[in-house]
Amino acid sequence: MYLERLLFLITGAFVFLCLGVALVIMATAPGRQAGAPPTPVQFAAQPQQLAAVDEEAAQAKADALIASAPDYANFFKRLRDAFPAEYGAALDAYKKRSASGKGEETIDAFVSEAVRLLRQSRGVLAAKAEAAPLGKVFEVQLAVMRATAAQDPRMCVGFLYGASDQDFARFAAQRRSLIADMALAQLEAVASGQDKKIERDAPTEADFKALEGALAARGLGKTEIDAILDGKMPNPPLDDARMCAAGQTYLETLHALPEETRLRIYSLAVELMARS
Repeated sequence: MYLERLLFLITGAFVFLCLGVALVIMATAPGRQAGAPPTPVQFAAQPQQLAAVDEEAAQAKADALIASAPDYANFFKRLRDAFPAEYGAALDAYKKRSASGKGEETIDAFVSEAVRLLRQSRGVLAAKAEAAPLGKVFEVQLAVMRATAAQDPRMCVGFLYGASDQDFARFAAQRRSLIADMALAQLEAVASGQDKKIERDAPTEADFKALEGALAARGLGKTEIDAILDGKMPNPPLDDARMCAAGQTYLETLHALPEETRLRIYSLAVELMARS
């Protein structure tokens, strides 16, 4: 069972089940079905160089877009200061998309693309972060789950599994402070990992047993535990409210585990998310 669970982790299914990669899925096309893996936003092919006047106009438009969403101000400032290459890449991607005239870019999609690029280039470093910034990634994930659950359990389950739709895009636009916290938490975990480079072992069989026992103690039955830890979905599947509640219980239970156990699981999860 231990090896099966590690394989489940390594295949990446655990990543979407337990992290709900919303800042990646916000950059995908709307209407994706629950449980489907996210795909990066695709920008239309553009010339390598924009005309000078177009470049200036695109930069002005990007600046105005960022200024229009003060909730994201700290994220963009921190990204520009700590990871200027990723900030520049996200800005260039926005400019090219804007210049193509194919659809209106939103600030939420801009943030999503910036997080995707950071995750793609340096995301594995988050696994080496200090305890506080690493834990913050999961704390904010739980906060988002609770917020989506209060609004729509179906959206909560979509977030849990890394699915995206127009409802979540609207939710993100309405709760930018919370989404900004999620983006900033991931950024700070990467920054901490880059600085501290803390090495941690993979979760052990004892870690899984402790987690499984803690989940049972919190009231989850075998069906929910199998779904969370082993990816075994019942037929028919759990209803949205039940699965959403199980996901929240999972993150709450992880948070209450002994620190070394918790950090081993956190560390592997964020590393796999970055490699997925």
